Amino acid sequence: MLKGTTAKSPLTRPSPAEAGYGRRRPETWHSSSCSSACLLPVQFPMAHIISVVNQKGGVGKTTTTVNLAAYLAEHGKFVLLVDLDPQANATSGLGVDHTTLQAGIYEGLIGSHPIRNLIHKTAHAGLKLLPATQALAGATIELVNAEEREHFLRKALLEVRNDYDYILIDNPPSLGILTINGLVAADSVLIPVQAEYYALEGLTQLLNTINLVKENLRPDLELMGAVITMYDSRTRLSNEVLQELYRYFPDKIFRSVIPRSVRLAEAPSFGKSILGYDPSSRAAKAYERLAKEFILREEGIL
Repeated sequence: MLKGTTAKSPLTRPSPAEAGYGRRRPETWHSSSCSSACLLPVQFPMAHIISVVNQKGGVGKTTTTVNLAAYLAEHGKFVLLVDLDPQANATSGLGVDHTTLQAGIYEGLIGSHPIRNLIHKTAHAGLKLLPATQALAGATIELVNAEEREHFLRKALLEVRNDYDYILIDNPPSLGILTINGLVAADSVLIPVQAEYYALEGLTQLLNTINLVKENLRPDLELMGAVITMYDSRTRLSNEVLQELYRYFPDKIFRSVIPRSVRLAEAPSFGKSILGYDPSSRAAKAYERLAKEFILREEGIL
């Protein structure tokens, strides 16, 4: 339910805060029309897995993953952020020091640790993190000759897929084996695109890669759309890039545009999302609108 909505159905699922900070989704819902002893068993659907991808660095990919995840959790969703980038920026951006971790997503990929044991709490109720560590850098070499190397992440996430509403994967800025794993594990692809000319270069290659994965490895993979980042309405170039993107993604551009923002750039250095750092800023409001639009699309309203 979106923020500000008060109507409740007879079956109400507790919010992340009510369900307990850092706990998995409850296995039952309470019916508001019966006593506390009346429990209705509910089979939760599997999480919608979204892979956030762009092989070009510096386009706001990790920023979008972190802040979209934070605001989805703020709207009552149970969210897992998977940091699949060896740089571990999403991990540090949520306040976890990846240099001190004994294990992370790499150990989950190779099966040496259960995925559920690797997941960390964050400052946001309802949002958890599967962190990256320095060991993940070696996976790009170690997985090359492994059988079914493209499916390691998909198989690993099966353990926790029923625990969340959404799983967001922050991929590395490349089209290597880790990103392919991120695409094969996903149901949908979200592409952050910087509102600058050079950001358009490489989009054709990225779309071709997505189509190859769809044709050969993940037939049900869908393109959710593109999010415009670092937008400056004062410049003619930003508006021209926006029009060009409509050509690449007809009917797939999110209406919520993320502005260029100093506050947004500062937040990761404090280990915080923009929601935790400056919720009244223009960038925070933009990501809040994006999360609302995201949910409305999921519900088929947009």
